[in-house]
Amino acid sequence: MLANQPLAERMRPRDLNEFCGQVHLVGPNAVLRKAIESGNIPSFILWGPPGVGKTTLANIIANQLKRPFFHLSAVHSGVKDVRETIEKAKKQQFFNQPNPILFIDEIHRFNKSQQDSLLSAVEQGVITLIGATTENPSFEVISPLLSRCQVYIMNTLQEEELKGLLDSALKKDAYLKNYDIKIKEHEALLRVSGGDARKLFNALELVVSSEITESGSDEIVITDEKVLEHVQKNLALYDKKGEMHYDVISAFIKSIRGSDPNAAVYWLARMVEGGEDPKFIARRMVILAAEDIGLANPNAMLLAQACFDAINVIGWPESRIILTEAAIYLATSPKSNSVINAIDSAQAAVREEGDLSVPLHIRNAPTSLMKKIGYGKEYKYAHSYEGNFIPDNFLPEEIKGKVFYDPCKNPKEDEIRKKLNKMWADFYDYKND
Repeated sequence: MLANQPLAERMRPRDLNEFCGQVHLVGPNAVLRKAIESGNIPSFILWGPPGVGKTTLANIIANQLKRPFFHLSAVHSGVKDVRETIEKAKKQQFFNQPNPILFIDEIHRFNKSQQDSLLSAVEQGVITLIGATTENPSFEVISPLLSRCQVYIMNTLQEEELKGLLDSALKKDAYLKNYDIKIKEHEALLRVSGGDARKLFNALELVVSSEITESGSDEIVITDEKVLEHVQKNLALYDKKGEMHYDVISAFIKSIRGSDPNAAVYWLARMVEGGEDPKFIARRMVILAAEDIGLANPNAMLLAQACFDAINVIGWPESRIILTEAAIYLATSPKSNSVINAIDSAQAAVREEGDLSVPLHIRNAPTSLMKKIGYGKEYKYAHSYEGNFIPDNFLPEEIKGKVFYDPCKNPKEDEIRKKLNKMWADFYDYKND
């Protein structure tokens, strides 16, 4: 090892001028930079992938504004910790002094009661909350708290920014600058990082340390081959926060869509072994049940939702069994994309045709005047007819007879097609494929 302190920590920026990337937020005249320079920042949530500087930015803001800074990790903290921190913040409040900053890392891991415990302090200005999350705040942060915070999106670091970080580390780091290090090829380092500055620095330090140990020389030439040789020995093949995260979940979903339960279980095992958030996996299966199975097996949605609910009650390792059952069930279910095709087609018609008039006979008629001018006139109440059904037109006249839902070829939707053909023969043309 080159030093006890990791390179990523040694290279952590101390002010906005050293901060890499996120020009849209902290560049000249950018929205967050203006707020920082004014000294009046709102509570906000930083949403972005790992290693883009969320924690660093929070520290820089606290230092620049000279505010007391409290740091909690949602992984290790509970309601008690939040309340104790808020009490400490209250004790540090003085007349005309700005309120302390409470930074909560991985705020999406807080449950509802933990997030509720923040509301009053944020609303009363006891603390300025800065939350950091890798998950969409719309899904993971409760609405009352979200409404009290700005959301700033942080982007994955780009290739030139990552190369700049490497160059800066070689020139400025107290340990690395003592060696003659040349990076001949960048591709492997950049790919291993997945846009994550911390992983980039870890990989660089690992390669340099290994090369020094093996060669004993101060001259080091870094190539793609050397990076892969050293890094693959030391880093997990699945990284739930990096590029592989998206590759593996893609393989998992496509295996289920392709009706291969064996591949689905394998990719699920990769995610389980890599420590993936079970809610992320279950959420994707709920989406797949609607998008790729749909009406070919309506029970698929119910089982996927039951899986999502169950893993919120059951912890590891039992949740892996629930996820596996759902994955196998979905993989072995008949497939249909008729539902997503239907809504896509209907939305396309809305965009193309605009706001077409609602036919008079199915308009609401709450007043006598509306009834006089024909609202609701000649509406046929389905329950007044045999079988609780009577053919009638429910679409605007301009698109009367247009088919949006076209059943796919599978046993369940074959039955639906036959039923629709019988009921709607005079209105819609459901082809008998």
